Amino acid sequence: MDKRVIPIIITGFFTIFIAFAVRYSYGLLLPEMLPDLGSTKTGAGVVYSSYFVAYTIFSPLLGLLTDRYNARFLLFFFISLLSVGVFLMSLSTSILHASLFFTLVGIGQSACWVPVVTVIQRWVSEKRRGAVLAIVDLGSASGIATISFSIPFIVGAYTWRGGWVTLGFIALLVALMNLLFMKSDPAKKTKVLSPKTDPATAATKKVLSTLLLKKEFWSIGIAYLLVGFCVLIPFAFLTSYATEKLAIPFNSATRLIGVIAVAGIAGKLVLGFLSDTIGRVNTMIVCGVFLALGGIGMAYSDSFQLLIVSSAILGIGYGAVWPLYAAAARDFFPSQFAGSVIGLWTLLMGVGSIISPMIAGWSIDFTQSYYWAFMLVTVGSVLSILVLFPLASSGKRIG
Repeated sequence: MDKRVIPIIITGFFTIFIAFAVRYSYGLLLPEMLPDLGSTKTGAGVVYSSYFVAYTIFSPLLGLLTDRYNARFLLFFFISLLSVGVFLMSLSTSILHASLFFTLVGIGQSACWVPVVTVIQRWVSEKRRGAVLAIVDLGSASGIATISFSIPFIVGAYTWRGGWVTLGFIALLVALMNLLFMKSDPAKKTKVLSPKTDPATAATKKVLSTLLLKKEFWSIGIAYLLVGFCVLIPFAFLTSYATEKLAIPFNSATRLIGVIAVAGIAGKLVLGFLSDTIGRVNTMIVCGVFLALGGIGMAYSDSFQLLIVSSAILGIGYGAVWPLYAAAARDFFPSQFAGSVIGLWTLLMGVGSIISPMIAGWSIDFTQSYYWAFMLVTVGSVLSILVLFPLASSGKRIG
């Protein structure tokens, strides 16, 4: 492996680390934030959805820009923007404030996935792509696990506002890491300021004409939408469910997200490496099975012990699913379109993530129960499996 790729992999790891730590800290901090914000579960879902609206709009744009510009400067700028939004979250006094500030966070985080996995794939061989992406994506589980175990101590000492301030400082450090160590392309094909070939409109038309007519693009994209819908529900409401319905202390309830993250590490390592052998789509289906079983378990869990087991099962599928979708872009499409493919798939995933917290939050307010919210996890997972089945034996590259 090229020695130059090592600092890039490390930087990518920490970029994904802070992205997922921030994304899922909202659900961890929510029980402490709700009294100060005076919000219902539906209102809390609106705040989360505001983040994903911005993330969804900007992710495909970042995918296109990553194929044409220097990722180092894109990442530095957007992660700096992320840190500003996170700092502002600590100043929230209403749902409106939190929604506006979390929208800014979503814009910044749009650079923390598509550009990172696109750049990493440029630096590694085809045979190592699934394994290396799984290693880099360990940053997501590590970020979630670290913050889930740290939040109770930070909140105990500095309230929930201190939690956002801490995350803001970490995000600023990661922005500086990208400025110092990230390198866009080993062949140095991308430009710092502007490309010398193909105007943006022509490049966009070429990408759209190549991708949007392919059934494989839509099958995987719709499956990604469904996964985005279902996985967000436990991250948004699992801690609140444990504290409200099972009377679990806040310090212990936050550990459930850590259980998902730790199990996710095992899922990434085992299923990520396995996908290079049995195929990406087949492994995505396995992930869907774990997600469905975890959702059923959460819906019927009436004790903390059962909730831990259900969280671990869901975590195995959750952990591996993201690098698999990223790696699938180059399994089915030409490498020069990798950033655009992942960006457009992320747009579809964002659609699921936008509607998910609002629907789940409304169901909790309406039924005064978390049962249907968690059952939606299972429904979304099963539908994603059904969409992927026609591609299960396909590994042929398109284009």
